[in-house]
Amino acid sequence: MIDRNEPFSRPLRRRWIPPEMLDAPALKNEPLGSIESGYALLINPFYPKDANASFGKHVLTPTLALTSLAATTPAWWRVEYWDENLLQGRPPFRPLPQVVGITVHLTFAKRAFELAEWYRARGSKVILGGLHVLSCPDECAPHADTLALGDGVQLWPRILRDLEAGHLRPRYVATYENDYRDDPSPRRTLLPRRSFLTTTSLIATRGCHNRCGFCYLATDGLRMPYRMRDPQQVVDEFEADGQPYAVFIDNNLGSRRDYLHALCTALRPLNKIWSAAVTIDVTDDPALVRNMALAGCTGVFIGFESLSDQNLADSNKKTPKTADYASRVRILHDYGIQVNGSFVLGFDHDRKDVFGRTVEWVEENRLECATFHILTPYPATPLFRQMEAQGRILHRDWTLYDTSHAVFRPKHMMPEELERGYAWIYQRLFSHASIWRRRPEQWQAVPIYLAMSYLYKRSNRFWHVLIKHDLVNPVWRPLVELTRWRHVRYRRRLAQTKSLSTSTGQVVSAGV
Repeated sequence: MIDRNEPFSRPLRRRWIPPEMLDAPALKNEPLGSIESGYALLINPFYPKDANASFGKHVLTPTLALTSLAATTPAWWRVEYWDENLLQGRPPFRPLPQVVGITVHLTFAKRAFELAEWYRARGSKVILGGLHVLSCPDECAPHADTLALGDGVQLWPRILRDLEAGHLRPRYVATYENDYRDDPSPRRTLLPRRSFLTTTSLIATRGCHNRCGFCYLATDGLRMPYRMRDPQQVVDEFEADGQPYAVFIDNNLGSRRDYLHALCTALRPLNKIWSAAVTIDVTDDPALVRNMALAGCTGVFIGFESLSDQNLADSNKKTPKTADYASRVRILHDYGIQVNGSFVLGFDHDRKDVFGRTVEWVEENRLECATFHILTPYPATPLFRQMEAQGRILHRDWTLYDTSHAVFRPKHMMPEELERGYAWIYQRLFSHASIWRRRPEQWQAVPIYLAMSYLYKRSNRFWHVLIKHDLVNPVWRPLVELTRWRHVRYRRRLAQTKSLSTSTGQVVSAGV
């Protein structure tokens, strides 16, 4: 058993991180240039990276928001995509775009505003959209010519039409209650394919049956009913992008089990692999887990959030009892599906022993990967209102609302202790000893598990080189293909069995 004081008993190793992973590219005072009419630039702004976590998670898949906007852009516009997190320098400015669309998230709002002001000062029209614009529109308004509040896919064509007509309005508003099947496929041809593990980030559903008080889906003004696309639409997108591996970025792909069954049936003939976020109650139906495996699911991202039933109840998260988590993880493992468990630290029932207890559980249940977040009260969520009313919000420096800093006063520890425990838990689970303890039970799966674990979790210097030199996809593609090949063989054997069997061994995903 891990002593509750172990995270605080000795100095932690300082993690290496290069300056360009912490600081955005400088925006120099360039002379005024010419503006190209009909040129739209879409920007995903820079955000500082956490040295405790893997740099690789930032280049697993591209954001769908901007490529979805690009798909609705009229054909006579020239569209360019730019992600500052690919370490290729500042966004383009010669020639200057007629319009700049910038997605704004809480943690990089400051950078988004810097970019917006730089382009506006040179004559470009700037459109800001994204969750932070929806939750804090008055804060964002001074930095933009126009705000897009809500579903940008609906709003972007209207904004461009009004811009062309010279009647641009300060705000455009749309809900998320349209028929999701009518949305066009993202324009992935704009993406730098070498820069991501896979450019096939897919979304089949929108929304979630949970409304956790700490989740961004609980933001005031955000009503996102559960919407589904036709399974064949998803299959067509997967095939069209030509990648062996896809990541579903749905909030919860398993909210409707009948739909996930149908989607898996449609995906199965592709002989490709994929991973997705689901809730642990997907294991209520072992036949569904089996269908996922047969369809190519190699890994799931599960928000366990906490090992305390009290914490989960306080957060309004509908989930099985935490005592059942281990048996449910076993069901996923028995079908060759690896588990990336997500945990939130700093709930009101967490004390200083939460770090050691969580590590013990993760290691005991051999989770292939784990992701940790310090509880963060996002603006306009129930959690933020509660903590603000209790006087527990420490500041409103949004750059630190990144789930790796304590921005509120915990009940049973100091903010500094919460941050130290967060850093310790990552260092413990990324250690050689912990990686070995969590190895698969089937020895055939151990070599590829170790390769993936070391490359993903302990190779930030390597990741930095790959990202900077545009080598992420070329280097990882052989490992992804090997995983796909192993999984195709595995599910052929699985298809011949009629009941759950552990004899086929675990298959480790290349993408978590």
